[in-house]
Amino acid sequence: MKQLAIVSGKGGTGKTTVSAALSLLSFNKVIVDCDVDASNLHLILNPEIQMWTDFYSGKKAKINPNVCIKCGKCLEECRFNAISDCYEIKKVKCTGCGACKIVCPEDAISLQSNKAGKWYMSNTLWGTMLHAELGIAEDNSGKLVSCIRQKAESVAQKEGNDLIIIDGPPGIGCPVIASITGVDLVLIVTEPTQSGLHDALRVHKVAQGFNIPSSLCINKFDLNPEMSEIIQKECKYKEIEYVGEIPFKNEVVDALVSGGKEFLDKLPAEVVNALNNIWKRVEVKLSYN
Repeated sequence: MKQLAIVSGKGGTGKTTVSAALSLLSFNKVIVDCDVDASNLHLILNPEIQMWTDFYSGKKAKINPNVCIKCGKCLEECRFNAISDCYEIKKVKCTGCGACKIVCPEDAISLQSNKAGKWYMSNTLWGTMLHAELGIAEDNSGKLVSCIRQKAESVAQKEGNDLIIIDGPPGIGCPVIASITGVDLVLIVTEPTQSGLHDALRVHKVAQGFNIPSSLCINKFDLNPEMSEIIQKECKYKEIEYVGEIPFKNEVVDALVSGGKEFLDKLPAEVVNALNNIWKRVEVKLSYN
């Protein structure tokens, strides 16, 4: 079983568009949307949710009003201003540090498991999909990513799938590291801009730190051919396999809005051919890793 993580050093490069397209072009796979802070792959693939489960991570303080004597010690101790004047916990601000519990003379404060989000297992026309959503102001996205990746591996083993395709989050932070750890190949999607190149090289460096090979493709390459050439030269210099480029077409937006079965059908032929060529090169690269 091979694992492919599709990432970008920055948002807006078209990473999820490429992830959706490769999910449709490949066979016998499980699809995972690891961008749990702002998931949107489901908007294209139109999954039918089969089950969902609450995701718990970390702790939050809770004050028992029947025991609390309102002495104010917790208010004085909390450096995050997470306790109101009415002695109620502001969940968004509470970090679960437990300082309030320590200073409470009546043992009126407890630390309870925090519901940080949800994860889903869904059916699509192209295979099983795992996706999730992190709760508002929650900061455990890396743990949630690891959770749905583990579920995806279990599903792939049960169904006998050969491939797991991961739509990763942008950037180089904890959720990106959780998305690419242990995969066989990282496909970096970038755009022909200086910032696109800069951030693509940053995420490549992260992959290098985990000894994961990287490939790169340029989306909307024809908007800046000169920059696209610079990126290709940089790939050669950094020993990043360049697997192709995708032209800019206004019709891609219409295909994304339609989603589902019509997504590939509404993509312009030039875009589909480019994506096909990229997938063929990625597939060969996966087979050798």
